[in-house]
Amino acid sequence: MQGKQTMTPSEAFVETLVANGVTDMFGIMGSAFMDAMDIFAPAGIRLIPVVHEQGAAHMADGYARVSGRHGTVIGQNGPGISNCVTGIAAAYWAHSPVVIVTPEAGTTGIGLGGFQECHQLPMFQEFTKYQGHVTHPARMAEYTGRCFDRAMAEMGPTQLNIPRDYFYGEIECEIPQPSRVDRGPGGTKTLNEAAELLAKAEFPVIVSGGGVVMADGVEACQALAERLGAPVVNSYQHNDSFPASHPLWCGPLGYQGSKAGMKLIAQADVVVALGTRLGPFGTLPQHGLDYWPQDAKIIQIDADHKMLGLVKKIAVGICGDAREAAEALAERLAGRELACDASKAQRAERIASEKAAWERELDEWTHEQDPFSLDAIDEAAGETPFSGGEYLHPRQVLRELEKAMPEDVMVSTDIGNINAVAHSYLRFDKPRSFFAPMSFGNCGYALPTIIGAKVAAPHRPAIAYAGDGAWGMSLMETMTAVRHDIPVTAVVFHNRQWGAEKKNQVEFYNRRFVAGELDNQSFAAIGRAMGAEGITVDRLEDVGPALKKAIDLQMTEGKTCILEIMCTRELGDPFRRDALKTPVRLLEKYQDYV
Repeated sequence: MQGKQTMTPSEAFVETLVANGVTDMFGIMGSAFMDAMDIFAPAGIRLIPVVHEQGAAHMADGYARVSGRHGTVIGQNGPGISNCVTGIAAAYWAHSPVVIVTPEAGTTGIGLGGFQECHQLPMFQEFTKYQGHVTHPARMAEYTGRCFDRAMAEMGPTQLNIPRDYFYGEIECEIPQPSRVDRGPGGTKTLNEAAELLAKAEFPVIVSGGGVVMADGVEACQALAERLGAPVVNSYQHNDSFPASHPLWCGPLGYQGSKAGMKLIAQADVVVALGTRLGPFGTLPQHGLDYWPQDAKIIQIDADHKMLGLVKKIAVGICGDAREAAEALAERLAGRELACDASKAQRAERIASEKAAWERELDEWTHEQDPFSLDAIDEAAGETPFSGGEYLHPRQVLRELEKAMPEDVMVSTDIGNINAVAHSYLRFDKPRSFFAPMSFGNCGYALPTIIGAKVAAPHRPAIAYAGDGAWGMSLMETMTAVRHDIPVTAVVFHNRQWGAEKKNQVEFYNRRFVAGELDNQSFAAIGRAMGAEGITVDRLEDVGPALKKAIDLQMTEGKTCILEIMCTRELGDPFRRDALKTPVRLLEKYQDYV
């Protein structure tokens, strides 16, 4: 549709969605946008109704991260929109181009405290890259198009706020065509400076971040790494940013990351931070290793200039596309004699040795060794789960799940202790395969996100990992998967506790457990009550076969399955030991609480 035409604002809104390739939206129907919703179907748009709007925002996030294009979420003004805030915040930290459409109370009633009225722009101002407020019905297509353009240009959520009476009337408008930014590799000066640094580097290391995935730059990163013979580590919660089968892959940094990657980057004299902001959680000490190389020169490459040098002091900052920048650096290094050329074979041996040592450690690390976990293991030995089997060690479970993973799998993880430990065991050969709540760290993320991912890529196996606490915040979206034939597999670690925070009570509060214990029903049984399949696993030898059965149900029979795994209460390392202080009590009545 080109040129100005007479149409209604609802038609202008829907036609602009069509121009931006929108085929799926997530949300709950509402009167505020019903005039537009009425013509979604003839426009080729499916509105997927969810159980709770937070789930809709997470689904849009998962959809965007898999597809590389917009995820779209919509809801009723007021409470339907406020329910989305947490999901949009998670998408913000994942740099997902999610567009949230927020119909607002009508202009003739704003300020009178009417039904479901609230100020919707302030709710999202911290978690959006752009907020478009339609100021007149004639500008509906203009603002709608701009929100979609800005989401892709700035790689983050945008908000389209529309007074509900602005869907009606008659306007003259032209539907804007999508505009996409051509980023380029960065400035010639900084690329040349980076190439000179790399030419002199003795032990270069590459940190491959989420920007590499978003730029479709994994192959370019791989080519640069191979030219340098450089080990490649994944940035935090971006385990899919470099193929795990590649000899130079060394695993993720940060919380519950790879010791091999940490020991190797500790030796670096030059670090290439490719498509990563080097966030604090991804560079903090772990496994007793304060591994970040303090004297290394850092070359940081990011599409957002505001990230350059924000967290770590850098030697060179390149504002550019991760893929194109990696290609430009490889081109500058081609044919040159590099200082690191002479040590390529020795470094390859060191990389292989560190990786082998870490794999052996993971194989032998069958359970946690701290005093609390050993007590929990002893306690579990005298207990029998309601299923009649035994409680399993989380690390052994994660290793068996890793072995049973299907090809081309997509995995989302929730926040929590076992999910964090899982980072050491989740390996991918293909980008757009791993989704986690990133820096916002909200519970209830994994299941709805993987449902959205499955909508975008129905041919790929989709698995969500969740602890029992986080699962309680999202299990209702099982009904969404069942109702709308979006089959996924959920692995629920049933260890009867809020593990991540309880670990802090172990470390700092002398095991004074407040509000940390969970007395749960069978999640497999709850899943069956919602129309899904449910499998309870309480024998180690059943973990792998159960996952394979659940995936077979998903891929061949189109069925969602809840895989409930009964785990001991043992706990891995806390998120960060600098987050809390040893308690001090000054009042006499609290003297024992230290």
